[in-house]
Amino acid sequence: MIKKMTKHGNSLALVIDKGVLELLNIDDKTPLDISTDGKILLIAPVRDEKRKRQFQAALEKANLKYARALKGLAG
Repeated sequence: MIKKMTKHGNSLALVIDKGVLELLNIDDKTPLDISTDGKILLIAPVRDEKRKRQFQAALEKANLKYARALKGLAG
């Protein structure tokens, strides 16, 4: 998808299509994390920290439980 910036006062705005917003579960109240590597612009919704911590804990638990099998698969 190719988009153009839109003039918004003294700034520029990027209009994101409704379908993309719905796919990512983003609305006008969703905080967005905007970053760059110097070549590209990355825009991602900020997810709550509680959910992030729960996922990390589940990942660590699975890694401990299945470490041997995962190493074998990576082998």
